[in-house]
Amino acid sequence: MVETNSATIAGKMQAIGFSEPGGPDVLRAETLAVPEVGPKDVLIAVNFAGVNRPDCLQRAGMYPPPPGASPILGLEVAGEVVSMGEDVPREILGTRVAALTPGGGYAGYCTAPWRHCLPVPEDMNLKAAAALPETLFTVWHNVFERGGARDGERMLVHGGTSGIGTMAIMLARAFDIEVIVTCGDEAKCAAAREVGANLAINYREEDFVEAVADYTVGKGVNVVLDMVSGDYVPRNLKCLAEDGRQVTIAALGGAKTELFMPMVMMRRLVLTGSTLRPRSDAFKAALADEIAENAWPLFTSGELAPVMDETFPLAEAAAAHARMEAGEHIGKIVLEVAGEQGAT
Repeated sequence: MVETNSATIAGKMQAIGFSEPGGPDVLRAETLAVPEVGPKDVLIAVNFAGVNRPDCLQRAGMYPPPPGASPILGLEVAGEVVSMGEDVPREILGTRVAALTPGGGYAGYCTAPWRHCLPVPEDMNLKAAAALPETLFTVWHNVFERGGARDGERMLVHGGTSGIGTMAIMLARAFDIEVIVTCGDEAKCAAAREVGANLAINYREEDFVEAVADYTVGKGVNVVLDMVSGDYVPRNLKCLAEDGRQVTIAALGGAKTELFMPMVMMRRLVLTGSTLRPRSDAFKAALADEIAENAWPLFTSGELAPVMDETFPLAEAAAAHARMEAGEHIGKIVLEVAGEQGAT
């Protein structure tokens, strides 16, 4: 049995789809049926949806959705719960939430497992809330769980002004971790320092390995959060202190690399990584619980806020993707969806 909070939920909704992989121009507006709600799911009337690099990869045909996930793009949304499945606590109906979704965010309505939702208080901006789940879940798991970062340590983050990068800076500083980042120009370095980076390195003008060594007086960093991979990996390892950890979350610079394994052994280095989307609902629910206890209050209290780039109407999703792929953005790109849904 599905319970709803409104008799006005439309049978159809506006969404963004594409018929074949390609560049941003393949994205188009479509009229689709409102998704059905599973027993453990909620239906969210979407106000805003975050734009993330995996959306661009999926559109290009390089990151297919996992089995059972919506083919619609969009991994994070914020809005109101308007319907829910029979296994969902009644009190969540009618509440404002931010949700990590398996897909489907670029639409008027989106389903998500209820345990992947975080409550959005009335005094918190829904646009900001929509910019949080994907990067917050990714950074928390990879920096603090897989990377084991702890207060008093140092961390190197590549892509310091991306959504992931700015989130990593904010969370690290909140937990007393020193942060070094790399960026592609001086304007982005300045933006990263404004967010809280202790050191921002323009990788086009400086060798980041030498810059890290100089800044740390040869001691290195304890954690590297890497989105580049490829030939960055052996360079990252040179930046690590003994017992250091590299965590890879993307391979934008290539999927293969060569390593000198004796150095890994002698310095007791750890190489790990993860992808979030294919993980089980149970894993994401446990991660959401940990975030709700340790990190979400930093945002709901206003102590931290996501770094926001541009906001585009849902119909202009192609322009949002073009901006992300051009590397022009600083922080999160968001789609405004409210008002787009309704009967058609």
